[in-house]
Amino acid sequence: MKIPFSPPYIDENVIEEVVDSLKSGWITTGPKVKALEAEIIKHTGTQAALGVNSWTSGAIMMLRWLGLSADDEVIIPAYTYTATATAVIWAGAKVVMVDSGKDFNISVDGIRKAITPRTKAIIPVDIAGFPCDYKSIMKLVEEPEVKRMFQPTSDVQRKLGRILVLNDSAHSLGSRYHGEPSGPQTDITIFSLHAVKNVTTAEGGVVCFNLPEPFDNEQLYKEMRLMTLNCQTKDAFTKSQAGGWRYDIVGLGMKINMADINAAIGLAQLREYDKLLARRKRIFEAYDKAFEKHDWAILPPSKQDGLESSCHVYALRIKDFTEQQRDDLITEISKSEVAVNVHFVPLPMLSFYKQQGYDIADYPKAYTHYSHEVSLPVYPQLTDEQVNFVIDTVVRAHDTIAARTSL
Repeated sequence: MKIPFSPPYIDENVIEEVVDSLKSGWITTGPKVKALEAEIIKHTGTQAALGVNSWTSGAIMMLRWLGLSADDEVIIPAYTYTATATAVIWAGAKVVMVDSGKDFNISVDGIRKAITPRTKAIIPVDIAGFPCDYKSIMKLVEEPEVKRMFQPTSDVQRKLGRILVLNDSAHSLGSRYHGEPSGPQTDITIFSLHAVKNVTTAEGGVVCFNLPEPFDNEQLYKEMRLMTLNCQTKDAFTKSQAGGWRYDIVGLGMKINMADINAAIGLAQLREYDKLLARRKRIFEAYDKAFEKHDWAILPPSKQDGLESSCHVYALRIKDFTEQQRDDLITEISKSEVAVNVHFVPLPMLSFYKQQGYDIADYPKAYTHYSHEVSLPVYPQLTDEQVNFVIDTVVRAHDTIAARTSL
């Protein structure tokens, strides 16, 4: 039975929405993008939402807006995908990595220890869709001692008066934090709508604005929308109307807008996301029920302490396996044509970051999580029969590797 890892969810509703965009004669930024932004606001309760062409470009834009300089620092987890770090680097600041906590997510105590007068932002990451401890992180940046340490180097930083918290919610659309949808808990939240995510626009992302007063989030949305379109005062639709050719460029912008033809895919998925998310949760529950019987299985966090995962990835860990045994396990699973993955290779283990002086020995928890982890497929199209086949395949593969090791 051949089971892919994460195919996109494309049904007739998605196809019809895309065809509607094609037939409209307008396929770049327009009404579909606006409708998608409205759906994100409805699903998350965020104050304003802006469609962009990727999580990465949205993060670069917001960090540039923050006004980072070469001496400024941004704290991120060592256990994340490279985009979290490269956004900081392209925005012109220094990456400061912090180890994981007891789950896959960043350690709040580690954040506290890493803060210096040069810290301008923190980017927690909701690994596999399980929310970070937003409340503790937001409380930390508001502490009088931490605020006194803060040394702003731009007008935006002075206006905020503290460290910015930009949440990397690439995986977590649909997760819940103490009963509320994930999204409004931090200053900026950015969701990814990449092809493998719970909701996709093929390529894309959404920047959510929830900054405190005196910021006006609706006004900031308008400014950043302009930024995504090269700071051009008229969008392409307005400019294309009879007599509407004249425009101005009012700043140094970027070209990172989302197109309607992409937004159409995500818009159709969002309209039935409650159903799609419910199926993901049932798959998670089936995996939990099966693997909790085995003492070698460390189940991923899904519901605990008021936090609920978006069930993006089932990040199973194998107790007492070495990295090599985990790799052998994946090889064994692949013999049954079940596609699995690893989330993630910690940044200090990657060549680019090694060359920058980061050392995985400084992040032991991140390495431990990684070396034991194998990501199992979770998507609405998976049938119960396929889920059971994945479970049986993983159990057989584990037993094969464990027996080989004991010889």
